[in-house]
Amino acid sequence: MELKISKNTDDIYLIELFGAMDLYSSNQLKDSVMKIIKDKVDGFIINLNAVDNVNSAGIGALVSVSSTLKKLKCPLVIVVPEGPVTQALEVTRLRGYFIIANSLREALSLTGHNEAP
Repeated sequence: MELKISKNTDDIYLIELFGAMDLYSSNQLKDSVMKIIKDKVDGFIINLNAVDNVNSAGIGALVSVSSTLKKLKCPLVIVVPEGPVTQALEVTRLRGYFIIANSLREALSLTGHNEAP
């Protein structure tokens, strides 16, 4: 999996994932978020539009990141297209656990910001 990180002027971080979310990439995601939260952060958007497969480690990473950010009162919105990731969230009954958007524009709106990173 490839991971791309960008930040807008409102300190909203966009993390875009590409490929499969497996054990290795899940650790990469968690490590990246832990490094970023040491700085000023007003929110995160995790874009899963280009993720074609997710396993239990990937779902676990999303839960872990969400839990950490909730404790810090830092908003997290996950962009999830219809497909394997949505199916995985529905099967695990976690779809309601996350704030989910259908597009980056909607995700920015849900964080209270409109400028894309």
